[in-house]
Amino acid sequence: MSREQLRDYVKKYPQDQAAFQTYMDRLQNEPGIEITSMDQFEQLVRERIRQSQKE
Repeated sequence: MSREQLRDYVKKYPQDQAAFQTYMDRLQNEPGIEITSMDQFEQLVRERIRQSQKE
């Protein structure tokens, strides 16, 4: 499953903690992205959604 597919799954099934943790692990392993709080994660998701809507 790609990171984007996993993100979509986590958004659709927010109660799936294992999927959420897997997504967070993938984000943290990407260079340049350091997530230290849920607020920061939510902001990052909102920004990425806005960017994808512009494309």
